[in-house]
Amino acid sequence: MEIKKERVNCMRAKWLRIFSLALTVILIVGTLAACGTKQKDTGTTTQNTGTTENSGKQQGGETTTETKAGMEGWKPFEKNVTIKIPVYDRGVEGLPPVDNNYWTKWIQQNFGDKYNITVTFEPIPRNDVMTKYALLIAAKETPTILMEYDYPKVSQWASEGAMREISLDEFAKVAPTYYQAMVDNDLLQYTSIGGKTYFVCAVRPYAATEYKWVNFYRMDWLRKVGYDHVPTNIEEEIDALTKIKEAGLTDIEPMSLKLPTANYQANLFREFPLDEKEWAMHAGIDVAALPWEPVKKAIKKDNLYWHLGLVTKEFELNDDATERANFIAGKLYSYGGYMASYVDWLDAFYKNNPDAELAIGTVLYDDKGNITFDITDGIPSERSNTPFGMVIGFSSIASDDQLKAAWMYLEWMKQDDVLHTMQYGIEGIHYTEYDEYGYPVLKDMTGMEERLGYNDNKDYWCVVVESKERDTIEDSIAAIAPKNLPQDFTQDMIDMYYVKAEKYERGWIYPDPIFTVTIESMNEYRASLLSLFQEFYTKLVKCDPDEFDALYEELSKQYLEAGYQEIMDEKLAAYEAGNSTRLPEKSRK
Repeated sequence: MEIKKERVNCMRAKWLRIFSLALTVILIVGTLAACGTKQKDTGTTTQNTGTTENSGKQQGGETTTETKAGMEGWKPFEKNVTIKIPVYDRGVEGLPPVDNNYWTKWIQQNFGDKYNITVTFEPIPRNDVMTKYALLIAAKETPTILMEYDYPKVSQWASEGAMREISLDEFAKVAPTYYQAMVDNDLLQYTSIGGKTYFVCAVRPYAATEYKWVNFYRMDWLRKVGYDHVPTNIEEEIDALTKIKEAGLTDIEPMSLKLPTANYQANLFREFPLDEKEWAMHAGIDVAALPWEPVKKAIKKDNLYWHLGLVTKEFELNDDATERANFIAGKLYSYGGYMASYVDWLDAFYKNNPDAELAIGTVLYDDKGNITFDITDGIPSERSNTPFGMVIGFSSIASDDQLKAAWMYLEWMKQDDVLHTMQYGIEGIHYTEYDEYGYPVLKDMTGMEERLGYNDNKDYWCVVVESKERDTIEDSIAAIAPKNLPQDFTQDMIDMYYVKAEKYERGWIYPDPIFTVTIESMNEYRASLLSLFQEFYTKLVKCDPDEFDALYEELSKQYLEAGYQEIMDEKLAAYEAGNSTRLPEKSRK
């Protein structure tokens, strides 16, 4: 199956148990940062042994010139170097500050102190990334690393002069393990924009078949109104929600609706196969494509649900915190989020609703046992994630020493022993037992100083890889399936993965275009068009259904004139000039 190409080398389960014992001893004597890299499928631990000769340029400024690549060639800086690493601040209640906690101190002790580097962290509000970076750039206080998942955002920072150009040859000397992972996963093509190299990229395993985000549905409510499955089309969903409302199972609208972001995809309503030029002009998560027909159809559906009283009436006042609180209180039909071994809102939901039953979707099979689909409303296509995780650039105000120290940080975090500790913790503190596959079973450490951060410390180790990975997809899903709940969703998550795998094979999961030149108009109009889209969306959802089409035409014209036409034209020109990726053949007309 083509999906297998997306896999990266995973930790070996048997080795983890051996390593964990060794790690405890190493930590006690305080020499963890000096230990070498575990080489796959060997019984010994060695350092990276690349022998690339230094070109003569001294990357580390005051550091002795190296003759070997990687950690074996590293020496402490003669003068202390301070680097600042961005980390998402998600505002999760009960967690310590993201820039000062057990794990930031662990990083300093095991990496920074060894190489005379002071590692600090810059909190980045997850729901307002661009504003925070804009303020930092304007104040000339950018962190040493600038990183985001969305390529247009990092390309904007590069075009604004906030990032410095880099040499991948020099990067490979300092961080050969990290560099080789980019080579192995075909990520070098995303490191340059406009012919200049700015970025390195973290690996994203299973990019096209994302399994970490899961939507949950109130199966107990569905059973009470006569359903034995989660609805698979719009007609069924309207019927079920209407009956849930009429049965008084909740005292608010059963589904949550909020103001949309620019990531208003409308994949379900796209014609399939796709017209590649339309895809190049409209698909993406940075500017909503209001004038595109699929978006019109999606908003029309929201209009229908709103007038039926099935979604939040005053949705423009709704927010993530309110939505989560309503689900935890047992008032919402559905809610979703990223999975980890411990998910606070799922734990809280079951404590408040001990008799509830949740489901994560319906898998349909034909009479031969093959996965099939309900295409009543159209092809259930989805957006593929990008093949990269974090796209990472480096501050234009960083010194050469700071640049090298940041590269060292990435290479250090990439090592198996470090990544294992960041993802699972330390044996005897964070776990004492192993599951049937030989992987640590994490303790519930709620309220403890040593607890792992959000999503098993994800916002620290995302600089190297996007998810915990094991030898098989089944084991990988088991690693992030929530534990210690009344229901075990592991097999359900595995089943849904194979639904996505089947969609991918059919071409129904495909990526957005990535442009290798800066789309200047997008940078210019992104913020103003988001505000306008939210204003127009609100009007369209609340308008009389009989007036929808006329109002949509009027507002779409205004949207085009406000800058979207320029974005369409610039994207199309870049596409026709060969400065963008292309749709997979099985997805295009």
